[in-house]
Amino acid sequence: MAEPKMEKVQRSPRRVFINNIDSYASKCIAKFLSECVSPKGEDTEKEEKEEEEEEEVTSHHSAGRAFLLAGTVSDKDEDRPYVLEEYLHMDRDELLSKLMQCDVVIYNISQHAGQVEEALWAVSALHNKMTDFSGPKMFILVSTVMTWACSKPVNPDDLELPFTDEIFWRRRAHPNFNQHIDLEKRVVKMGKTNRTLFSTYVVASGLTYGMGEQVFHFFFKTSWLGQEPEIPVFGDGNNIIPMIHINDLASVIQNVIELQPKPYYLLAVDYSNNTMEDVVKTLTSVLGPGKIQKKPCEDAFLIQDLSIMEIDSMQVNLRMEGIHLKDLFSINWVCESGLVDNIELVVEEYRQTRGLLPIRLCVLGPPAVGKSTVSKQICEHYKLHHITLKETISETISQLEDAVKNAENEDLKAEAWELLSSLKDSMEQNDGLLDDQLLVKVVRDKLMSNPCRNQGFVLDGFPKTYEQAKELFYADEHEAEEETSLSSLHSKRVMPEFVLCLDASDAFLKDRVMNLCERLVQEHNYEQEHFLQRLDMYRENSMEDETVVNYFDELDITPLYLEITSSNEPDCLLLMQKIFDTVGQPRNYGPSSQEVEEEERRKAEERMRREAQERAEEERKEAEETRQRTACWEEWTKGLEDARQQQEEVLEAQSVPLRDYLMEHVMPTLTQGLKECCTARPQDPVDFLAEYLLKNNPFNY
Repeated sequence: MAEPKMEKVQRSPRRVFINNIDSYASKCIAKFLSECVSPKGEDTEKEEKEEEEEEEVTSHHSAGRAFLLAGTVSDKDEDRPYVLEEYLHMDRDELLSKLMQCDVVIYNISQHAGQVEEALWAVSALHNKMTDFSGPKMFILVSTVMTWACSKPVNPDDLELPFTDEIFWRRRAHPNFNQHIDLEKRVVKMGKTNRTLFSTYVVASGLTYGMGEQVFHFFFKTSWLGQEPEIPVFGDGNNIIPMIHINDLASVIQNVIELQPKPYYLLAVDYSNNTMEDVVKTLTSVLGPGKIQKKPCEDAFLIQDLSIMEIDSMQVNLRMEGIHLKDLFSINWVCESGLVDNIELVVEEYRQTRGLLPIRLCVLGPPAVGKSTVSKQICEHYKLHHITLKETISETISQLEDAVKNAENEDLKAEAWELLSSLKDSMEQNDGLLDDQLLVKVVRDKLMSNPCRNQGFVLDGFPKTYEQAKELFYADEHEAEEETSLSSLHSKRVMPEFVLCLDASDAFLKDRVMNLCERLVQEHNYEQEHFLQRLDMYRENSMEDETVVNYFDELDITPLYLEITSSNEPDCLLLMQKIFDTVGQPRNYGPSSQEVEEEERRKAEERMRREAQERAEEERKEAEETRQRTACWEEWTKGLEDARQQQEEVLEAQSVPLRDYLMEHVMPTLTQGLKECCTARPQDPVDFLAEYLLKNNPFNY
């Protein structure tokens, strides 16, 4: 028999701790709880006094709020105004003192298996400190339905009979989640010691979705990027996945805190029974290419963006029903019927939360002013889709021809054939051009495609007239006037946010066309006569009472006027910077991990190439210096040799008279004295020779 629903009791704001408050699930739960307000009722004087004292301490954080949030974070770079206190790299003694100050402690282990051990420590430490509590405390463990993954069917003869939280004792965990189920049992056991002082709850959450995504983020991101023609489904896709919107999970936790139900184990799942194939197929039809491809389960392990826990979770196959949620709680459901039935809302949350909002621009101006060049640079910078009439018409005809040949649905084939015939007939009758009605339809269909709705577009040179603009944006203009709900937030699907009006003097445009190469002249149909006709037509249309610019002005979309006076690179860079400043920052994922690695590799190669060039330059300089030093040394050495030789020649020339004197006057007498000395062989030859020379001196007269 169902228990009656309990009424909420008015009290001052409760202090709530949440672990990993900067992670996906914990952040969403914290934001939800921070926005909860205290239920209205008659407060006692004591409660009013406590609230006033609390407000003095917490300032605006507690004004009217039911909960004051605190929690652990991995970094403090992000601004989290919904959190009263953040704890970074705190040791367990300090953390325990913070937990003791809280009325409610929430540990979420559904996202990170590494938190299981810390959650066990926290509940055990609080359990051991019960005698020191200043008041009742509550511990809520947010676990996962993966602790049910290997449970035997409730009734083998009726496999569609769902598991309920009333038979939680029969659950059997996935092998990779045995720690989770062991922790669940310990939490339940510790809550039975003294339930009035320390109550514990286990909330087994279905796979969460919404508010930016986590488990299903790979499929959202792949669909949004639009780079894959088909979105993968790993396995046969027939497995039923128990799920819940993250805000609905937060609402369940809020009800647990405020109502303190008697059951201590609760299943938090919505009322859907969607298969994995249903989820991916519906998602890709709204956000992506509209096609899926089934792949072996093993291929999921090749995806870098998928963790082992996420891969295991996506393979679960369980029909589940939260009986206690239905009987005990009053939940204001966001997605009671599940993800598939609320896909538009969830996709819009995904876009808004992650800031993946399309940038839509319209570039107008006379022929040859540079619309296509500017459009391409904008698309490259913001990763948008460049929409030109010529390419759009060609692409549409190609798609229709393919649909006529390959479409399985006869109605779709007939519809494609009818439109294709209309396009070809119109082009034949108008010298290769489409009439305005068909042209607007083709362009609008292109702008309404998922890639343009996801990333955005730059509409190059269209519309050309007030009537074309009104026809193209008519639906958006009237939907904008009727916007009343979240479901219509994305109603402006093709209306440009920014309009750029490029202009230049006729003389400048004519001179630019004259200096174009023949290939570009033919490609853009800028032959002299045709170009002048187009320029004259543009100037005439600009003088009309109703122009395209007037149309946007009427809708409070102020065009950015840009005068082109030069084709020099510095002037072009200044022009583009002005456009980027007006449009703002990109609204996309930014570079992927592969692109980052490629960019880092490119930078590394560039750095290595630059270093190699620097080394080569240094070696060249060193070799040149060595050559110069060698040349200087050789020149110096040669100079010394020449000087020595010159000195020797001088000395040789100076010694000639002396030699002649010696040969004529000294050497004959000396020679004769030596001969006499040899003959006599005296005891002192030197003395003998000296006496001989004195006696026989030829100048001794």
